[in-house]
Amino acid sequence: MSSNFGRVGVLYGGRSAEREVSLMSGQGVHDALRSQGIDAHLFDTGRYTLVDLINAGFDRVFIALHGRYGEDGTLQGALELLRLPYTGSGTLASSLAMNKIMTKKVWLQQGLPTPAYMSMDARTSIDEVIAALGLPLVVKPPHEGSTLGITKATTREEVAAAYRLAASYDDEVLAEQFIKGRELTVPILGSGPAARALPAIEIVAPGGNYDYEHKYISDETQYICPAALAPALAAELARLSEQAYRALGCEGWGRADFMLDESGKPWLLEMNTSPGMTSHSLVPMGAKAAGMSYAELCVEILSTASCKVRSASAA
Repeated sequence: MSSNFGRVGVLYGGRSAEREVSLMSGQGVHDALRSQGIDAHLFDTGRYTLVDLINAGFDRVFIALHGRYGEDGTLQGALELLRLPYTGSGTLASSLAMNKIMTKKVWLQQGLPTPAYMSMDARTSIDEVIAALGLPLVVKPPHEGSTLGITKATTREEVAAAYRLAASYDDEVLAEQFIKGRELTVPILGSGPAARALPAIEIVAPGGNYDYEHKYISDETQYICPAALAPALAAELARLSEQAYRALGCEGWGRADFMLDESGKPWLLEMNTSPGMTSHSLVPMGAKAAGMSYAELCVEILSTASCKVRSASAA
């Protein structure tokens, strides 16, 4: 079985602000695949070029990159041109999901619940944003992950400072209605009608602050998996996750992030198309709760590697 995959490249590192997380994810995936007898090799896209990738002679690649130049559709487009099968979503779905503003537009068009928002730039009136969304509100760069550049702002001055921080990552900034409640995430495996949600995970961070430190470094954050939810609510989260995933055209695997407000209503926040695979990561937790080991998860994701653009037949 392992020989069927051929020579496998684990693409990791990269050049995004999430490079350090990707280095951990890639190493974990590489070690897991090697433990299953798969001929896996690490390839740092932040150090090597596409020419190097071609010369590496991989038969397929596992994308363990996070953020720009790895999760945003740019790499996926290059892999399509090279006809090199890869894991995860294709170019369009990756690009859509990486842009939180475009993701919201698609979800709203599909009637999916997501917090109210406004797009901000240097000309935007902060008073208009506050009037529309209220305080507190959340300000974030729409093209970053791992909670980078995100601020919960409770005053006008904090909104202004939050905008400046987010704008250091992105030209366009997302201001979002703050939802008070429980933080949940749902991993998803598969594609199209076969896509299935794994058990939901509740994240309980100290002081409700699930920042970069509490996500990847600290051991203070608690993860409850499966989350303590009524069966009907757990089923609703699974349904919404799968619907949100399909609405964006996601494939292979992903993770939908939610807030569950104090009335028990779930709100979709974002879709991750190349989620973390570190020791603190959430997709492996959901897989474990479903009876799948970390190594089995990596092999299952690898087995879905493909090119998404159908080659045109020669005229």
